[in-house]
Amino acid sequence: AMMVFILAPILLIIAISFSDGYFVSFPPSGFTLDWYSKVLGNCEFTDALLFSTLLSLGTTLLSLLLGIPAAFALVRGNLPFADLCKGLLLSPLIFPVLITGLALLQLFSGYGWSNAKLNLLLAHTVVTSPYVVRTVITSLELVNPSLEEAARTLGASRWATFRQVIMPQIVPGVMSGAIFCFMVSFDNYPVSMWLADSENTPVPVVLYRQIGTVFDPSVATMSTVIILLATVVVIVLEKLVGLRRAMAA
Repeated sequence: AMMVFILAPILLIIAISFSDGYFVSFPPSGFTLDWYSKVLGNCEFTDALLFSTLLSLGTTLLSLLLGIPAAFALVRGNLPFADLCKGLLLSPLIFPVLITGLALLQLFSGYGWSNAKLNLLLAHTVVTSPYVVRTVITSLELVNPSLEEAARTLGASRWATFRQVIMPQIVPGVMSGAIFCFMVSFDNYPVSMWLADSENTPVPVVLYRQIGTVFDPSVATMSTVIILLATVVVIVLEKLVGLRRAMAA
């Protein structure tokens, strides 16, 4: 019953995307794929979809590069103010994203940073990196320290210990953080709304503009394409996690 409650709105959007009417109605008046051909032939939407995908991938990579070392420092670094540092790193999860986007806009404007691509990448990383920190910290706390001690005793270097002993144990946390980063960045409207420009527009901004001008089944079709893309990404990452687990075992 809970799954039906959660999936019902998504299934409703998918059903409307196949309607042959010119206005949104439910149940759909017929079945057609014309809206998909129109949406996929819309350069504004496809360009925004490609830009959002590349932006989310870049954000995920940068969040991993920053979040994994930060998690190691918090768990293994014996920092004097570890709890305070952890709270600061996870604070973007507490503040409303709309306020965070406005604050970042003022920050970038104050320093004269006018590169929309770089600003979006940095802003999305600020919002998504706490997910990596959180999941990797949880994985590190579950790592068996005796395995590290055994590797070090047998002569393994710190890098070899990390690569062959620690990393296989924290892969689920890393990949979970990567999934969260990609999904949050790809679907982030509040931050993108403040920092996007006419040449660099993520797909959520394009979708909201479309809703503001005309509400026909093309909006549901765009949403369905986004849902399918997000589902494919999650499935691929989950398969990669399973593959890595099998190789580690």
